[in-house]
Amino acid sequence: MKIETTPIQDLVIINPTVFEDERGYFMESFNQQSLQEAGINIHFVQDNQSLSKRGTLRGLHYQNPPFAQTKLVRVLKGEIMDVVVDLRKASPTFGQHHTLVLSAENNKQLLIPQGFAHGFSVLSETAVVLYKCDQFYNKASEGGIRFDDPALNIDWGIDLKTAIVSEKDLELPGIAECNSGF
Repeated sequence: MKIETTPIQDLVIINPTVFEDERGYFMESFNQQSLQEAGINIHFVQDNQSLSKRGTLRGLHYQNPPFAQTKLVRVLKGEIMDVVVDLRKASPTFGQHHTLVLSAENNKQLLIPQGFAHGFSVLSETAVVLYKCDQFYNKASEGGIRFDDPALNIDWGIDLKTAIVSEKDLELPGIAECNSGF
C-alpha cells in the first residue's frame, strides 16, 4: 500500500498493492494493520454501496458532529470524479476542493476525514461505489452544499445542464450559507 498526500491536509489517496498475472489480479482492498502502520487509526463501522448511471451527480454531503464521518471511498465498477470540500473552519484550506478520478481500473481509494463534504459524478456507463464509514449514519446530522455553487467552481467532468441530480441535492445551500459544525 502506498499513501499519497494531497494539497489539502489530512486528505490522502491510498494505492493498494496489486498483484497481476495471467489469471487477473489480487489486492488487499482494506487492511486495518497496514493503515495503522501508516499512522491512520480509524475504526470503520459501516459500508455503503451505490450503483449509478452515467451523468449522475451525488453530493455534496456531510454529517455534523458528533456523527461526522471519515470515509474510505473506492470504485468497484466504472469510473467517477470524486470531489471533496474542506469545511473545517480552522483549516488553511477551508472552502477549497479536491477532485480525483477513482475507477475500477486504477484501484485508487480516497480517505476523506471528518470535516469534509463529499460527492461524485459518474463518468462511465455505470459505476459501483463502495465507501467505509467510521460513524453510523444519522439523518438528523446530515448536511450538504450545492454541487454547482459558483464560489466553489468545481469541474465535475460532466455537463451540469444534463446531470442527473436528486431533488434533495438541488435544494442544498451554497458554501456561504452552509451551517456545518466543523
